[in-house]
Amino acid sequence: MFINHELINELLENAKNSTESDIDKVLFKASSRENLTYSDIATLLQINDDIQLKKLFKIAGEIKNSIYGNRVVLFAPLYISNYCVNDCVYCGYQRCNKFERRKLTQDEIREEVKILEKMGHKRLALEAGEDPNNCPIEYILESLDTIYSTYNQNGNIRRVNVNIAATTVNNYKKLKEKGIGTYILFQETYNKPTFIKMHGKSIKNDYDYHLTAFDRAMEAGIDDVGAGVLFGLSDPKFEVLALMMHNDHLENKFGVGFHTISFPRLKKAEGMELNDFPHIVDDDTFKKIVAITRLAVPFTGIIMSTRESASMRNELLKYGVSQISAGSITGVGGYKECEDGKNVDQFTLDDHRTPIQVLKELINDEYIPSYCTACYRMGRTGDRFMSLAKSGEIHNVCTPNALTTLKEFLLDYGDDELQTMGEKLIQKELSKIKRDDVREIVYNNINSLNEGKRDLYL
Repeated sequence: MFINHELINELLENAKNSTESDIDKVLFKASSRENLTYSDIATLLQINDDIQLKKLFKIAGEIKNSIYGNRVVLFAPLYISNYCVNDCVYCGYQRCNKFERRKLTQDEIREEVKILEKMGHKRLALEAGEDPNNCPIEYILESLDTIYSTYNQNGNIRRVNVNIAATTVNNYKKLKEKGIGTYILFQETYNKPTFIKMHGKSIKNDYDYHLTAFDRAMEAGIDDVGAGVLFGLSDPKFEVLALMMHNDHLENKFGVGFHTISFPRLKKAEGMELNDFPHIVDDDTFKKIVAITRLAVPFTGIIMSTRESASMRNELLKYGVSQISAGSITGVGGYKECEDGKNVDQFTLDDHRTPIQVLKELINDEYIPSYCTACYRMGRTGDRFMSLAKSGEIHNVCTPNALTTLKEFLLDYGDDELQTMGEKLIQKELSKIKRDDVREIVYNNINSLNEGKRDLYL
């Protein structure tokens, strides 16, 4: 299998002997935009010196800005079922937890979607526990139809990413036919003994089947896949190197690696205690591994959810994060109501800001909040997206589309303060667009939005 445990452990052991000079050489290599080897990444994982940490963060920020600019993509999760047959010891949905299980009806999904759309969201991540009987693939497919067909006065959800259990090539083909965006699956931990320990007698406890899910998804025609591990289950240094091995495997086999990498940290959930996990990742280590990942895979989107605090997410936007959730609720039906204590969240959240509050802080920090979903509808996915990103041409579509979607948000959902802040930012960013033809398109789109048109993009 392509996750070479022996090699990872050997690299980490050898890296313990890294000197400050060794680390500086790798930092210089990264600043020169050279590809990093596994050995290089292992060396960077040894950084503890404050001066070198500042260098790491500075380089990561420069790389992120050169590729993504000051755009930040926003989304929200939608949990549709907490039925689960697994006993994953870290998860609030584990089978042994006794609470009233629930899956949303299609009418309830419509209600949730309308609430999310009124919050301004255009991009969702569909989430569900694993239960072939209570939450079969047919239910997921029907739910996708419902989400895409639900309209409010100001529009609809334009892209649904899907985070469900590893499945078959045939089922991935069905998801592809429904027009999903990214297929997301967390390995949870790449350390095989830990993976087996964490999942016990669960049907999820098939390390190799879980690990090769993206192979089957790509064989089925899904261009974009999103990976992640649950940091806190195993040695985070091991996990970072394993993520890179997995990414390289996909690049070598399919010509494109991860579209996104998520960085969830283990949080308190129903039926578990954090003290039972020996690899809890502290804040300093967390910042370091996010920055190192940005150096290792410069063109991959990095996602940070509301598991993390507002201050942590704001800081990590400087070092590599390019997508964040906003206004998230992790309970089934949670956007409609909190169910008077009956609702069980999958895990605790640390950022409880509303989407408008998130946007205000982003704009105050001179980021462009983006609700763009154009690439999926224009066929800019997989290797086509990566080729545009690596050439720098992606700026000619992503920044204009970010400004257009921000303008749409201001018109439809913004309060007076946000509208003032947003308009000032839009005018400032418009003046930075170098190509006259692109700037003219954005001006025309903004005028069309003012006249009542919606969903305009390049």
